[in-house]
Amino acid sequence: MSVLVFVDHTQGSFKKKAFETVNYAAETARRIGGGDVVAVVLGTVSNDELNQLGQYGATKVLHGNDARFDSFNARAYAKAITAAAQQSDAKVIVVSYNVSGKAVAGIVAAQLKAGLVSGAIDYPSTDNGFVVKKTVFSGKAFAFVKINSDIKVIALVPNTFGVTKGDGAVSVEALNLNLGDADFGIKKVSEEVVKGEIPLSEAELVVSGGRGLKGPENWGILEDLGKALGATLACSRPVADAHWRPHHEHVGQTGGTIRPNLYIAVGISGAIQHLAGVNSSKTIVVINKDPEAPFFKAADYGVVGDAFEVLPKLTEAVNKFKASHN
Repeated sequence: MSVLVFVDHTQGSFKKKAFETVNYAAETARRIGGGDVVAVVLGTVSNDELNQLGQYGATKVLHGNDARFDSFNARAYAKAITAAAQQSDAKVIVVSYNVSGKAVAGIVAAQLKAGLVSGAIDYPSTDNGFVVKKTVFSGKAFAFVKINSDIKVIALVPNTFGVTKGDGAVSVEALNLNLGDADFGIKKVSEEVVKGEIPLSEAELVVSGGRGLKGPENWGILEDLGKALGATLACSRPVADAHWRPHHEHVGQTGGTIRPNLYIAVGISGAIQHLAGVNSSKTIVVINKDPEAPFFKAADYGVVGDAFEVLPKLTEAVNKFKASHN
């Protein structure tokens, strides 16, 4: 018996969420009585990268070293993960609840006749069966889901846990697959890669703007604060829809879901659709001149004031603090 973890990579490089899922799989294996922690990796990844996974809890890597996997394809990925689960006799499969994980988790569960928990935020409890905690109602409540099937699939919300690095070693083996061209029927036409910034899914600090900034020409004050804090920028849906900011910065129910340590919302009213993507942030700071803005009810700290006055002063204070501690 083993725990299988699907480890996602970005152009051959592992990011924090990948190591987090391996850590989670290792702790899950410990809780269910031990066994191998088998990482399945698909696509072109160097042995140096693969060997890192041992430091985060993996004992074995099954590598589907096929260049066709370099372009994500839900059908092919799910079939490969299912094959890896069968090859390793896995009883628990862990994936990240990101774009690729959401696409494959349901397919893998159906193929293995497994129970599935999507959006897990805690380790499974084995005191009374196999129970996993998740968020429901756009993060307004929690559910404890008991899985009774022999095989179980868990999709873990990224940035739920910190990452712990050890000194473990890992063996690398080839993943035995029999995939034809029909399994890769969906072809990628083009790809745009955002460079030079921390992806929102990985960000510990996020500064986000809404319509209260009045136009894209005013985004400089948000960028200045983001630069001072070392934070990644985000925005609300109306801002992305108006093309003030690129769509990859949109967070909310129809955009990205994030869990940073600090989320600063500037000029965002806090509609339920936006809260669904950010209300798992460790600390939420809201800056809005409307004291009745719904976002204040979800905030840990609130500033009632004009963003065009507050942000420059906040940026100045952050820079002074940094200068005094260097």
